[in-house]
Amino acid sequence: MSPKQDKGDAHAIFSAGSLADVPDTPSGRLAATTVPIHPDLAARWSPRAFDPDAAITADQVTALLEAARWAASWGHRQPVRFVVGRRGDETFVTLAGLLKRGNSYAHAASALILVCAEQGEDERTALYSAVDAGAAIAQLTVEAVSRGLIVHPMAGFDVDGARAAFEIPDGVRPLAVVGIGTLGDYAHVDEAIAERDGRPRERLPLEQIAFGERWGIPLG
Repeated sequence: MSPKQDKGDAHAIFSAGSLADVPDTPSGRLAATTVPIHPDLAARWSPRAFDPDAAITADQVTALLEAARWAASWGHRQPVRFVVGRRGDETFVTLAGLLKRGNSYAHAASALILVCAEQGEDERTALYSAVDAGAAIAQLTVEAVSRGLIVHPMAGFDVDGARAAFEIPDGVRPLAVVGIGTLGDYAHVDEAIAERDGRPRERLPLEQIAFGERWGIPLG
């Protein structure tokens, strides 16, 4: 695969996976950065077009979970837990059924993972358990990109239904369902999905989010 040029700087970026080989793939998917960042981070985005025929192996799922397991953890609490379904098994069917209508595209994913956090004994442990879960999802995502997979985290699901279906104990909070798979062919996806995935990728500029000296003063 030939390198692409990041819009934010003149450095080569090799897209993770095989986006260039997928017909009608939206362009401009690489992050525009002011300085070079790791290629897998620049290539990370959240497509909705999953290939319904692509399978994911047990080893691939294990690798993603290992990446998540080794994310930083506040106080070494390690509160993050996962309920894992691969397409075709009962867990996947249950997780897919819990997704809100707007996330029904993820029924075509190769795997669905429910991410939960043990909230602990007080407000502080509850707060940082969610931080830990975010870090775990981030590491899982980058590992997936490095393996040519795509990931889409989703907050739209039936939380109470998940608690009941998987007998999740009190004190454990279901936070997100993560869809994992292979990028699909945009020639065969719903028009609304193609339109949403084709929108420009945007982030607030650094001067609006990174401060020096005091709040609101852009980092020099």
